[in-house]
Amino acid sequence: MSILNPRTWGTLTRWAVGTAAVLLLVAAGWTGHALLQPSLDCAPGVQKRGPQQECTGVSDGGFSFAPALDDVSRRIKAENDRIAGRPHATVAFMVSMVGASDVTQQQILREIQGAYLAQYRENRDNNLSPAIRLVLANPGSGGAQWRSVADQLGTMARSATDNLRAVAGFDTSVNTTKEAIGYLTNTLRIPVIGGLITADDIANSDEHPSAFPGLARVVPTNTQVADTLATYVGKRATPSTTKVVEDLREDDNYIKSLRVAFGKHTSLPSEQFRSPGDILATGNLSNDFQQMVSSLCTSKVETIYFAGRYTQLRQFLNELGKRGCRDKTFTVVTGDAADTLASDPEFNWEILKTNKENGRIVVQYAAVANSAMWDQGETVNGGSKDELTHLTAELDKQDLKGFGPVDFRGSRTMIAHDSVRTAVAAIRKAAVLNPIPGLQDTRDKLLRLHGDARINGTSGWICLDNNGNPDHKALAVVELDPEAPTKEKAIRVKALTWAGDSPPEPDCPTKK
Repeated sequence: MSILNPRTWGTLTRWAVGTAAVLLLVAAGWTGHALLQPSLDCAPGVQKRGPQQECTGVSDGGFSFAPALDDVSRRIKAENDRIAGRPHATVAFMVSMVGASDVTQQQILREIQGAYLAQYRENRDNNLSPAIRLVLANPGSGGAQWRSVADQLGTMARSATDNLRAVAGFDTSVNTTKEAIGYLTNTLRIPVIGGLITADDIANSDEHPSAFPGLARVVPTNTQVADTLATYVGKRATPSTTKVVEDLREDDNYIKSLRVAFGKHTSLPSEQFRSPGDILATGNLSNDFQQMVSSLCTSKVETIYFAGRYTQLRQFLNELGKRGCRDKTFTVVTGDAADTLASDPEFNWEILKTNKENGRIVVQYAAVANSAMWDQGETVNGGSKDELTHLTAELDKQDLKGFGPVDFRGSRTMIAHDSVRTAVAAIRKAAVLNPIPGLQDTRDKLLRLHGDARINGTSGWICLDNNGNPDHKALAVVELDPEAPTKEKAIRVKALTWAGDSPPEPDCPTKK
């Protein structure tokens, strides 16, 4: 038997003690590291993600994603708590709730207000069942964290406690929106009711009827909007005096579809630019636009179709206002993103006024909703002011005192409200045989929302065809009014028009 001598034993003892000390120090270091690391949790269901560590995820209103949303979030939470004891289904409202400016924060607020007002109304409509629980789903700036948030919604759809049955919202036609909707509908099989998404390729069509199974939309596509505008503007514009100014960026679905749609209505080559990846970034485009304006001044162009986002639209218009040919009048026609100009402090309103040389700039676009659109005269089919009147009357109720102010002149509040109501209609029609319907039943009922089962929305009839698109939807041709007493009143409705150039039939939809 080998026996360790005292010297060897002492060496081993010192080695063991040293090793233990090192291990303790390492463990203490990791513990200290863990204690010093900031928590990634913002609230239950909400985590810090991405390079900016934004709080993204799903909130029942108990967590507010931005100070501007504090009041409406508290009200959503209170309404969710009020109906907690009743059989209920959950609708998620998914938009980026990160506002880089006061303008975008107000836009987000308008949408959340519209979603909440829909929940409020639906939960007081003769106690219809199931009750509706509303949650806010924030995928972060540019929708970058959509996958993590969508997976949360998938878990909620499988939960017998949450009973998530639809996702409403989405307000920006970009690739992350397309990817998120594709994942929700194709992989998770959750019905989606799109809000302010107008890109043609974020929709089902006769050519691709199953691109997004279970997707419904409450607004027309960019092609429909552009064609409607061209019909209205075409009464005085000709292809030989009409030019497209287009953004070449390929990762923006809204811009791409506007380029194609507007390009059909001119015989002249386009003026082109490329915007930064961030839709709010200005880049160095003012110089490009300045050079464009010089070319426009020496041309016969009278009407300009602008295929781009509102930040670049503002830059272009501001440069056009500095033009040397001040005696010329230009009409700039664009998509519904121009709604933002009315509240943009960086837009120079003076350029819209007739100058000393009798030239001016006219800005027109087709708004997918505007409270004044129903002041253009009574319509037989397609919508009326009744729904908006009922909604505004709700604001006089005692438990809504102090809520707001709510702005219905832009499209955001009305469209958010209508997208949530469309989701609720599908859920409740599917609940006839099952108090809490399944996802597939809810998806199938979206196909029934036409004819007498249409949604009478604040933005007009939402009468879905077999592809989930609204049939002959109402549109407002609007013009920015520089003489308005306030910027809030500066969006003046010129005409009530229709996608497809005519109102829908009572038994809509009118096509196969």
